[in-house]
Order: sequence, then C-alpha cells, then structure tokens
Amino acid sequence: MLGSPSLTSRAAPLRMRPRVVVAADPRLPRAVPDGTEAVVVGGGIAGVSAAVVLAERGVAVTLLEAAPTLGGRLGAWPHTLPDGTDQVVEHGFHAFFRHYYTWRDVLRRIDPELGFLRPVGGYPVLSRTWAPEDLTGLPAAPPLNLLALFARSPSLGLRDLLGSDTGLASELLAYDRERTTALFDDMPAAEFLAGLGMSDRAQAMLFEAFARSFFAQPGALSAGELVAMFHYYFLGNPEGIGFDAPDTDYLTCIWAPFAAYLDKHGATVHTARPARAIVPAEGHRWRVETDDGPLTTRHLVLATEPGSLRDLFAASPDAAAAAPRLAAKAAQVAVAPPFAVTRMWLDRDVAPERPTFSAISREPTLDSVTVYSRLERPSAQWAEHTGGAVVELHSYACTAPDVDTATARMRAELAALWPETADAQVVHLQQRMEATAPTFPPGGAGSRPLPSGEARGIRVAGDYVETPFLTGLMERASASGVLAANDVLGEVGSGPEPIRAVPQRGLLAGLVRTRPPR
Repeated sequence: MLGSPSLTSRAAPLRMRPRVVVAADPRLPRAVPDGTEAVVVGGGIAGVSAAVVLAERGVAVTLLEAAPTLGGRLGAWPHTLPDGTDQVVEHGFHAFFRHYYTWRDVLRRIDPELGFLRPVGGYPVLSRTWAPEDLTGLPAAPPLNLLALFARSPSLGLRDLLGSDTGLASELLAYDRERTTALFDDMPAAEFLAGLGMSDRAQAMLFEAFARSFFAQPGALSAGELVAMFHYYFLGNPEGIGFDAPDTDYLTCIWAPFAAYLDKHGATVHTARPARAIVPAEGHRWRVETDDGPLTTRHLVLATEPGSLRDLFAASPDAAAAAPRLAAKAAQVAVAPPFAVTRMWLDRDVAPERPTFSAISREPTLDSVTVYSRLERPSAQWAEHTGGAVVELHSYACTAPDVDTATARMRAELAALWPETADAQVVHLQQRMEATAPTFPPGGAGSRPLPSGEARGIRVAGDYVETPFLTGLMERASASGVLAANDVLGEVGSGPEPIRAVPQRGLLAGLVRTRPPR
C-alpha cells in the first residue's frame, strides 16, 4: 500500500532523507501459497527486479529474455579483441546514482555491501567554448544546493540572477506532480529553458546537457518531465548528485550473479527466447507464444523495451481486444531517437587530467565520454599491458544516418575537446546504434502504461512506465518491476516488498502560484 504522507512530503533542510512509499505489512505472510507461478517477459532491470522479488517469495518464475544475455540496455556480452584478449562490452556507461534505492536494494541480493560499486569522482560538463562545470559536491538540501550552484558555477553570473524569470525559475523548486504536469507537460523543455531568461552559457552547461541525458533533444522533451527530473536528480535528491559505477563489467558483477541467484530460488531463465504474442486463455490466464512452444500463466509481467511492448500487442489482436486500455497505451509508447555507442581501444592513453566520465555540451553528436580504462578492471588491465586506453563515446539522441557516420562525427568532436586523441590509432572498435530507449515528449502525460490495473492478470514494468511516485531511468525500471511483483503478491494474499523514494515534492510546492508564460 502506498504511504500517502510520504507522497506529499517536501524536500527541505533537515528533512532530506528517503521516504517509505510502499510499506511492509507485517500482518500478511511473506511466502506465497503453494502453486503460485508467474511468467516475466524481459530480462532487463525491470524484469529481473520483478523476478527476484517473486522468486524469493516462493513464486515459480519463468523469465523470458529475447537477447542471448540478461540486462536489456544494461546488458553485456563477451567479446574477443584481435590480439586475443577477452573483454566484455556493453550498451554504454550507466551512472548508478546513490538515490536509486530500489535498484540498489535489489542489487544487494547479489552483493550485500555493493562492493563492486566505486565512486566515479565527479560529474563534469565539458564544452569547447566555455570552462567546465562540475555538478558534484553540492549540498543535498534545497535551497542550499541551488545557492551553492550559483555561488560556485562559472556559468552563472549576476546577469543570470538579475535577468532571469524568477517566477518560472521558482517552478524548479516547486515540483508537485499534479500541478507541474498540468502546467508544463504540453510545453517543450526548450521553451521552458528559453523562458528562464538565463545566459546561453548557463542554458548549455547546466540544463541542456542534463536534458539530453534523457535521450531527447530539449525541443522534444516535455518541460514537465524536465522539472520532475531536475527535482529527482538535483533539488530533491537526499544523496546529492554523486554517483558510482561498477569496477568490472556488468556481466561479471551483475548479470551472471543474478542468473545464479534466480536459479537458487527456483526460477527458470530462458535467454534468446522472445515472446512472439500473448493470447487470452481460459480461467483468466494468458498464453505466451514463443518459438519453443507456449507458456500459460495466471500472472504475466511484461518488462520489455518500450518498442517491444508496442510490437507485442500489435502481434496480439486477441490480447488487444481483451485488454483495450493497455493495448491503446502500448500503441502510444514513445521511443526515443537512436542512441549510438562507440568503444575504442586506442594505441595511447589520454591526458592524465581527463575525467573518468564527462558530459559534453553543444556538440552536434557527442554527449558523453567515458575512459573505461580508468573505470573497470578488464579495460584497465588491457591498457596497462598495451600502453593504450579504452574510451567510450555516447550520443544520446543521435541524428547521424548510420553508426559509421556517428562514430566519425563523435571522434572528430572528441579530438576538438581532447586534442591528444586526434592522432591516436584505433586498435579495435565496437560500435552500435539502436532505438530502444523511451522518451517523454510534450503532451505525453497520462498515456504511459501503469504497473498494474489496466488488464487483468498483466503487469507492466520498465523505465517508460508511469510509477505512482517519482523515479527515473534505472530506478524507474527497478521500482516498476517491484511494483509489478507486489501486485502479484497482493493478489495471492502476500505482503508487499517495501520501497523507498526521494521526497516527492519541492521546497516551494504549494506556495508558488505563477502561471508560466506561453
């Protein structure tokens, strides 16, 4: 049961702590009745989070993953370099923010101390035009974090303080889900940022790079989502904006241990087995069609990528007829433009002062750079042996026509920022470009699937799902998976898995009355 006081609490000094938004119920049993089973479609963060909670409670879980490995967009797979070195490659760098409470609680099943996570050491924003910003080390509580940002930021000056639209800017401190959505969901984030009246430099270095990390250009992102995420990651984040990352590859430290954990708890995991269609079956059950035969279940969790959910219902006309509300939402799920990830094994190191991770502002293609040889052990060992470096380039909302063009553009833009890379030889290259991430365009509020309640026997989980409390990115995926599992547990009479979240409203929520300019 969602704790309503926690959903109305404000972020404020002396009150910056995680809130319990789903409480355990000691009156209910943890274990499920004998014979309870579930099928989870999708083996990324959302699906594994759901499967872990259900399997622990005694549910006979069958997990289907279309890819050869678990992980979704956090997935990783073995790769052998031309020199014979075994490496593991991934979909791209992910920051494990410290307020991802649900995801971290799930990860503690495989490592109670989270010993594989290490601080990355900063969140710099780089530009070839302006001095770098670093968003780490700020106070956690508003308005102290915002005041500290103004005091130390080279991108914010007196002109920004005097020339900004204070009424609109105060909306950043006044996040309230219902009000913020009503006022700003239809507005593009670019319009909101322009309306703040801050300098071009402040917009580029502090807001645009942040907005693009949600796989969208500011003009294609809802201002309501921007304000919500600014609260979630910055103004309402009890842990501050610092983050960690694994000290080895995701396959070794996350997905192989989760596969073993699920097996230990009696779950059956099938990789390379996509769900082709879902069909209503007798007794309020669902049949999942696969190439290796059907599976029938009373409890179905759809934890696919957003485009896969849309395609699954398009291939399932009987399911769409039986669950029209969910099918309509699945058809409307917005998929972001492609993201491109290029990992380069270089014949030389980058300059010693280069950060491990850097966000990039105002480059046409390049959005972030990660020096993997300073981040994880396998890459560091290769670099130590060869004298080279392993560098990953990431474009979040890529406009290049193909992956080769994306790589060429990102390399050229990197050379302008880090000149020492211009003459570096690429010993080996891994590149990929795919459109599998969700996006949150203007006017999209209310159109996203809910974790439960929209189709009997079906739950939905993923980072595109609308959770009843504020979440983002990996945490949204994990929390929606746990919510889906909780709905199954509730149906069979077992107690829910508790969930914690950030303060759900801004410092000025309920106090700001200004209408935004249009």
